[in-house]
Amino acid sequence: MIEAYRFGEIKINGEIYHYDVCLDWKGEILRWQRKESHWIDLEDVNLALEKNPEILIIGTGAYGVAKVSEKVKEKANELNLELLISPTKEAIEAFEENLSEGKKVVGLFHLTC
Repeated sequence: MIEAYRFGEIKINGEIYHYDVCLDWKGEILRWQRKESHWIDLEDVNLALEKNPEILIIGTGAYGVAKVSEKVKEKANELNLELLISPTKEAIEAFEENLSEGKKVVGLFHLTC
């Protein structure tokens, strides 16, 4: 599904995207926008939570600059949802690994910083 990633660019199923994406296990790709560029709060992950995944993976950028609020972590715990937070390259690897295991995974990938 995810074929390549580099700063500011992700290639999914042959298409190149230059904006942050929300990607689910079925291959649906949506633009992921946040209220604040490098701050990920609960309202910023609602798009992913509505898909009822087993695993939510958040890619915090090439250098891991984006930060995830405690509210997101608390909500994941409340929903008994596995939450993985890491720089985008590692987040993509985790997404692909969980996808290959047949899990319902959603990835939110910040492509820069």
